[in-house]
Amino acid sequence: MIISAGAVVAGDRVLRPGWIHSVDGVIADVGDGAPPHPADRDFPGGIAVPGFVDMHVHGGGGASYTDGVADDVRAAADFHRRHGTTTTITSTVSASPEDLLVIVERLRDLVRRGVSAGIHLEGPWISRVRCGAHDPDVLRNPALDEIDQVLTVADGTVAMVTIAPELPGAPAAIDRFVDAGVVVAVGHTDATYEQVRDAVDRGARVATHLFNAMAPLTHREPGPPLALMDDDRVVVEMIGDGVHLHPALVRDVQRAVGIDRVALVTDAMVAAGMANGEYMLGSLAVTVSDGVARVTDTGAIAGGTATMDRLFARTAAGLRGRADHYPDEVLIACAAMTSGNPARVLGRADIGSIAVGRRADVVILDADLTVAEVFSSH
Repeated sequence: MIISAGAVVAGDRVLRPGWIHSVDGVIADVGDGAPPHPADRDFPGGIAVPGFVDMHVHGGGGASYTDGVADDVRAAADFHRRHGTTTTITSTVSASPEDLLVIVERLRDLVRRGVSAGIHLEGPWISRVRCGAHDPDVLRNPALDEIDQVLTVADGTVAMVTIAPELPGAPAAIDRFVDAGVVVAVGHTDATYEQVRDAVDRGARVATHLFNAMAPLTHREPGPPLALMDDDRVVVEMIGDGVHLHPALVRDVQRAVGIDRVALVTDAMVAAGMANGEYMLGSLAVTVSDGVARVTDTGAIAGGTATMDRLFARTAAGLRGRADHYPDEVLIACAAMTSGNPARVLGRADIGSIAVGRRADVVILDADLTVAEVFSSH
């Protein structure tokens, strides 16, 4: 198939116009100007960007990943695919030891079937003080015997784990996950600056939704935010939906750490794309009002309701793009944060860029950055 578009964001360049030639779901060639053969699909006013990679998402479209129920996982993945997310890491919420193993087993089978690209264990080894929308009754300290059980059941399908490094047993747990090839993220944590630096030295490489559900940065105790921003080895997740973080803070972090160290994530839950109302996130009741999800009992923000295409558009506007024209550097930066950077963190060299040898996962955006069409190789 040959796809042509008014602009093609291909790595660190924008081809205006450009084309993509794929064979059997893999990109065989990319170029500018007129394609070598008539295009099968032509989008003269469109912008082609790599399929979005969301490495922190709990569900959407009225369906959830958190229980691992196959029909729900497929429905949520399909919903996000329609919004441009061609690669999804299915995120769990904290659960009891018995329930966690059941959920991991279910999700493992869906990873093997290609519905999900991997499992993200967000909890249960997180701080009660910073638990956010996690049930505090099931939170616990990490223990190697439980971790080994989870890894055995998962059989290589756990892609990432969020852990609070100040918990007893956390350093050994980080070592165990790193040895198993799992990306370790620091989040839902009340740790000190020094405790987070130790976690990074042990191999932690991601900040789970930076600033959200972690001890704040203060002038005498900079805590997790500065420790994670300080280290070039760490990629920081940011929920750039205008709810979780002030837009000025998003821009400031992008300037401080560099675009190549930011991964935009939705943290979307079941209510993404749905009306205001009552929902569940794991075992907790959630109320969505004015598009904002909060735990009904505590008022804590309970994940997001945005999709990756909206994060792309909002971030582009924040980088001084205009609705009628987005400079090349803005489109390149947004493609990196929504696709290239998370793909790199996950060790996926087959996705994340419109480049020869990558999967032909391509999203066509209209001039106002709304999704016109999604091409997925799987």
